[in-house]
Amino acid sequence: MPRLFTGLEIPTPVAQSLAMMRGGLPGARWIDPENYHLTLRFIGDIDDALAREIAGMLGRVQRGSFELRLDGLLSFGGRKPRAVVAAAAQVAPLMELQAEQERLLQRLGLEPEGRKYTPHVTLARLRDSSSRQVADYLAARGHYRSTSFQVSRFVLFSSRASVGGGPYVVEADYPLKERELRRA
Repeated sequence: MPRLFTGLEIPTPVAQSLAMMRGGLPGARWIDPENYHLTLRFIGDIDDALAREIAGMLGRVQRGSFELRLDGLLSFGGRKPRAVVAAAAQVAPLMELQAEQERLLQRLGLEPEGRKYTPHVTLARLRDSSSRQVADYLAARGHYRSTSFQVSRFVLFSSRASVGGGPYVVEADYPLKERELRRA
């Protein structure tokens, strides 16, 4: 049974700049830079027949490519932080791409995503990091901002259940159309 999710790949130069944020936080399990990604929709453990149906349905997505930037580090989990992430700018093309995938997957019978979508790249999962340690880490590094990068496709990833995330395998990729320049 594959565990699937859709997402965006992080270009190598941005991944390298994110990797510079690793370290300095006790209790953090850092994600390997080659496994950085921005999840669009977690699908979960499904059978092969549904996986093929999902892969075909995702091919119907007709969206344009767009620019994206990671802007700031933050933590998830409130008083008991569980992850440090790089936040993605919530630009309209990204949010529309995610919403379309959500609608398509619900049509196939998947349950709606339970949480509001917050685009991010997970940098570390936290085990025994105190909220104070996380606050200190974010005070020192939270100002992070990546260069803008072009998003020209989204992918269907598979993963194994593992500690720390990854390795992730691209099962299918879906190009986004080049935006046409308007002539005056």
